[in-house]
Amino acid sequence: MKTSKFTEAQKAFILKQGEEGTPVAQVCRKAGLSQATYFNWKKRYGGLLPDKMRRLKSLEDENARLKKIVADLTPDREMLQDIIRRKL
Repeated sequence: MKTSKFTEAQKAFILKQGEEGTPVAQVCRKAGLSQATYFNWKKRYGGLLPDKMRRLKSLEDENARLKKIVADLTPDREMLQDIIRRKL
Protein backbone atom coordinates (compact mmCIF):
# COMPACT_ATOMS: atom_id res chain seq x y z
CA MET A 1 0.00 0.00 0.00
CA LYS A 2 1.33 3.43 -0.94
CA THR A 3 2.19 5.68 1.97
CA SER A 4 0.71 9.15 2.10
CA LYS A 5 2.87 12.20 1.57
CA PHE A 6 0.73 13.97 4.17
CA THR A 7 1.17 13.56 7.91
CA GLU A 8 -1.78 13.08 10.23
CA ALA A 9 -1.43 16.71 11.36
CA GLN A 10 -1.56 17.92 7.77
CA LYS A 11 -4.62 15.80 7.05
CA ALA A 12 -6.35 17.14 10.15
CA PHE A 13 -5.50 20.72 9.14
CA ILE A 14 -6.84 20.20 5.61
CA LEU A 15 -10.06 18.65 6.92
CA LYS A 16 -10.47 21.44 9.47
CA GLN A 17 -10.22 24.07 6.72
CA GLY A 18 -13.04 22.37 4.85
CA GLU A 19 -15.17 22.14 7.99
CA GLU A 20 -14.66 25.84 8.72
CA GLY A 21 -16.35 26.82 5.48
CA THR A 22 -13.52 27.14 2.98
CA PRO A 23 -14.68 25.67 -0.34
CA VAL A 24 -13.44 22.10 -0.74
CA ALA A 25 -12.17 22.81 -4.26
CA GLN A 26 -10.02 25.64 -2.94
CA VAL A 27 -8.67 23.59 -0.03
CA CYS A 28 -7.79 20.71 -2.36
CA ARG A 29 -6.13 22.98 -4.90
CA LYS A 30 -3.94 24.60 -2.21
CA ALA A 31 -2.99 21.22 -0.73
CA GLY A 32 -2.41 19.57 -4.11
CA LEU A 33 -4.82 16.69 -3.70
CA SER A 34 -7.99 15.55 -5.39
CA GLN A 35 -11.45 16.14 -4.02
CA ALA A 36 -11.98 12.38 -3.95
CA THR A 37 -9.02 12.05 -1.59
CA TYR A 38 -10.39 14.83 0.59
CA PHE A 39 -13.77 13.14 0.91
CA ASN A 40 -12.16 9.75 1.57
CA TRP A 41 -10.17 11.36 4.38
CA LYS A 42 -13.31 13.06 5.69
CA LYS A 43 -15.18 9.78 5.75
CA ARG A 44 -12.30 8.01 7.45
CA TYR A 45 -10.89 10.65 9.80
CA GLY A 46 -13.73 13.16 10.20
CA GLY A 47 -13.54 14.77 13.61
CA LEU A 48 -10.38 12.97 14.77
CA LEU A 49 -7.32 14.73 16.13
CA PRO A 50 -3.86 13.79 14.78
CA ASP A 51 -3.03 11.53 17.75
CA LYS A 52 -6.32 9.66 17.29
CA MET A 53 -5.58 9.38 13.55
CA ARG A 54 -2.21 7.76 14.34
CA ARG A 55 -3.89 5.36 16.76
CA LEU A 56 -6.52 4.43 14.18
CA LYS A 57 -3.80 3.80 11.57
CA SER A 58 -1.79 1.60 13.95
CA LEU A 59 -4.89 -0.41 14.85
CA GLU A 60 -5.75 -0.89 11.17
CA ASP A 61 -2.19 -2.07 10.48
CA GLU A 62 -2.31 -4.50 13.40
CA ASN A 63 -5.71 -5.79 12.27
CA ALA A 64 -4.37 -6.42 8.74
CA ARG A 65 -1.34 -8.24 10.17
CA LEU A 66 -3.52 -10.46 12.36
CA LYS A 67 -5.88 -11.25 9.48
CA LYS A 68 -2.89 -12.34 7.40
CA ILE A 69 -1.69 -14.63 10.21
CA VAL A 70 -5.15 -16.20 10.51
CA ALA A 71 -5.31 -16.69 6.73
CA ASP A 72 -1.90 -18.39 6.77
CA LEU A 73 -2.84 -20.73 9.65
CA THR A 74 -6.31 -21.74 8.47
CA PRO A 75 -5.15 -24.35 5.88
CA ASP A 76 -2.80 -25.93 8.47
CA ARG A 77 -5.65 -26.19 10.96
CA GLU A 78 -7.95 -27.78 8.40
CA MET A 79 -5.26 -30.26 7.40
CA LEU A 80 -4.68 -31.28 11.03
CA GLN A 81 -8.40 -31.67 11.66
CA ASP A 82 -8.67 -33.88 8.59
CA ILE A 83 -5.84 -36.09 9.91
CA ILE A 84 -7.55 -36.38 13.30
CA ARG A 85 -10.86 -37.36 11.65
CA ARG A 86 -9.13 -40.09 9.65
CA LYS A 87 -7.55 -41.59 12.77
CA LEU A 88 -10.90 -41.77 14.57
